[in-house]
Amino acid sequence: MWFTGYRRLEATDGAGNRAIPVQLYYPTGTASVPTSFGPYVLEVSPEAPAAAGRFPLAVISHGGGGSPLLYRTLSTYLTRHGWAVACPRHPGNSLGDNALGESDETLASRPRHIHRVIDAMYADAALGGSLLPAVAVIGHSMGGYTALAVAGGVPWTRERRRIQTVTDDRVRALVLMAPAAAFFAPAGSLAGVTAPILLLTAEHDLITPAWQADIVQQGVPDPRRVTRRTIPNAGHFSFLSPFPPPMRNAGFPPSQDPPGFDREAFHRTLPAEILAWLQAHLAPAAG
Repeated sequence: MWFTGYRRLEATDGAGNRAIPVQLYYPTGTASVPTSFGPYVLEVSPEAPAAAGRFPLAVISHGGGGSPLLYRTLSTYLTRHGWAVACPRHPGNSLGDNALGESDETLASRPRHIHRVIDAMYADAALGGSLLPAVAVIGHSMGGYTALAVAGGVPWTRERRRIQTVTDDRVRALVLMAPAAAFFAPAGSLAGVTAPILLLTAEHDLITPAWQADIVQQGVPDPRRVTRRTIPNAGHFSFLSPFPPPMRNAGFPPSQDPPGFDREAFHRTLPAEILAWLQAHLAPAAG
């Protein structure tokens, strides 16, 4: 098992050359130390050299108006087990910068962000040569939409206008947590998504209810490649890393779960479940 190296990376959006900030986690042999990121404390090794070897790459796409740090439990767990993890902050649809919301521009730009971040990772002088030639995209809520779109899904607006998006054939596995999949409701929208999918839903999700997961399972060419599990008693935000106690209150919905749900206990098992599935389903491309 490795320690968690950390540094920042910046990709460039192909439209308007807008910066895409990326939090990059990677395996290192340098011991980690408690490091503050606003209200959160992570055990990381800032600017440490990467460990020797080759590593699979996961890109985590946050939910609408969210932040990469909301998935810090998963990011650091994967890194300690030998993965490089890129966590972009989607310009225009992130915490502190949500001017685009769920606009048509956001639907088009989010998949492009992932594509450009993957480009930046493989071009990175320090780490690019150590990355295996296959990528997993992990997405929560609108991040789930993003993962499906970059893997070949064809999204449509609520007015049934097709959105032109960028796809990336390096994406070979998807982990979808409470995905916003309504944009793929028209028949045939997911015909191009052939990557295996781990589809995790929450029993009491009022934001992306089970019918949206049904769109995924029924819309891909081979439903047998979808591993689906519903998390008992969970809510939409239960997939976010637990918040520090001072941030947990009824006025901050992302910190809240259905009565009786133990988010801390859930996040002691969720990363291991995702890692085991990825290890079984992500096959690097030849060459």
